Amino acid sequence: MNATTPLVGEPLAIDLVNTLTAQGDLLDAPEALGAWLALEADRLPGFGGTADRADLKAVRAVREHAGAAFGALAEGRRPPESSLTGLAAAVNAAPGRTRLAWDGAAVAASVAREGTAAGRLAAELAQAAVDLLTDPAVAKLRRCGAEDCVMLFAPAHPRRQWCSPERCGNRVRVARHYERRKASPGTP
Repeated sequence: MNATTPLVGEPLAIDLVNTLTAQGDLLDAPEALGAWLALEADRLPGFGGTADRADLKAVRAVREHAGAAFGALAEGRRPPESSLTGLAAAVNAAPGRTRLAWDGAAVAASVAREGTAAGRLAAELAQAAVDLLTDPAVAKLRRCGAEDCVMLFAPAHPRRQWCSPERCGNRVRVARHYERRKASPGTP
């Protein structure tokens, strides 16, 4: 795992926001968006692993609004009204119809959206952001504890400090070890 590989596994909206890192934009081209969609295929069925410029523009707009809203909440501030309005507009641009069906073991819900492919994709991502923004769990959102990281995460454990133990956690531990070694010369 490296800084150019998107982190996945957080709520979908946080995974989207985390594609804008301190090192740059991981969704810098339609191909990069397609690769991210492939990573998120289980949560975004029907969007495949391909994307075009319209998809990229729509997804980046949702990411900007979601990032501003989640960033404000993680810092204990009110989300910007423009972000909330932007997310609502993205959801409403591709209205959906909920379908319920029995899958043999439980009732399954699916939403069929109207509109362009880019509009439907943006609406799904914006809906994921709205769902998280209105969930009490949003109060747990944190920024990564590494100084040079801007990632957000929803900790499952209250002591979690980093977006990823393999990425930032390891870097911080190695830096601490180096500082201890540097502070006590002569130690092998």
